[in-house]
Amino acid sequence: MKRLKYRNRFVICPLLALALSYSLAAGTPAKDSLIVFLVRHAEKVDSSRDPELSATGKKRAEELAGVLGDADIQHVHSSDFIRTRDTAAPIALRLNLKLEVYDPRDLPPLVERLRQAGGRHLIVGHSSSIPGTVELLGGNPGADINEASEFDRLYIVTIDTNGQASTVLMRYGKSSPKLESSKN
Repeated sequence: MKRLKYRNRFVICPLLALALSYSLAAGTPAKDSLIVFLVRHAEKVDSSRDPELSATGKKRAEELAGVLGDADIQHVHSSDFIRTRDTAAPIALRLNLKLEVYDPRDLPPLVERLRQAGGRHLIVGHSSSIPGTVELLGGNPGADINEASEFDRLYIVTIDTNGQASTVLMRYGKSSPKLESSKN
């Protein structure tokens, strides 16, 4: 799995294009190839069951819309929680797409719908569901997501017409605190 850790938005957009071309290098993308962008919801105001996004989380959601705004996303999927819907809302609004709600406790039907539809999709979920979704798609989820502080992980899983999956892991927006402190 490729890991790209650039933070600068002007660097990320060209890197996103490079990642997509890298993911598709095994063959010419066909109409029914599948590219899935997956993120955990942005930062929330508290640890209650269904909290809103914090100011930092709202900013991250806008940054996500900026990073993925030119990725030709055709569907935006979100679990039915305020924090996930609000993370997905800026990109859905920007692209004039309807939010498609899924159940994060029952991922196989979502993955099957994606495989049948093909195209480009964004999935916004949770630290407990996004790595599992990556794995169900045939991708490599990497290390566990730090539940308390990791909100900047962006997966790109590409499935070619032969069913072969490749995974690119990127970061977007402000670094997660734990990741910042582990540098040096």
